[in-house]
Amino acid sequence: MLRALALNCTLKPSPDDSSGELLAQQVLDALAEHDVTGEQVRVVDFDVRPGVETDMGDGDQWPRIREKVLASDILVFATPTWMGHLSSVAQRVLERLDAELSETDDEGRAILAGKVAVTVVVGNEDGAHAITADLYQALGDVGFTIPSQGGVYWNGEAMQTTDYKDLPETPEKVTSTTATLARNAAHLAKLLQERPYPAPPQ
Repeated sequence: MLRALALNCTLKPSPDDSSGELLAQQVLDALAEHDVTGEQVRVVDFDVRPGVETDMGDGDQWPRIREKVLASDILVFATPTWMGHLSSVAQRVLERLDAELSETDDEGRAILAGKVAVTVVVGNEDGAHAITADLYQALGDVGFTIPSQGGVYWNGEAMQTTDYKDLPETPEKVTSTTATLARNAAHLAKLLQERPYPAPPQ
């Protein structure tokens, strides 16, 4: 069975409600329909230090999250939109993932090669497309593979206060996009598990 990890990069610590948590969980639920087990981590609840190393020491809790990333087959990267950009927590996670560029498996492949990443973006302002593009680039750089239609987002009306979690029901377009994302992500993860990327020549 495949495993998924959702990293929720909301700025709100638990137990505050989070729109990103809701949509990320909907993605995990959709993945479960394709025999993918999953869990969600709210990154702001951990002391993740700034830096670009796998362990910044001095109480850094990123290594605990990193273990979960390495144990997963699919990463669900969720961020809110703030001032048109991804959250500062999301940026920090990307910076910490940068350390994986120098990590390889026993055959010399990038340690994150063979893992799939999908994106979740929520906000009541514009910016989801640009954030998704930034995430695709960064996650692809460190080794993840992005499936076809591997992102889902919800943008509320600009300059209003309604959040995704406040909606009376999930919009049909979000539901259908989430289903497509999950189907494609699970399919790709299974393929990569069965046929890994070739190792570099020794």
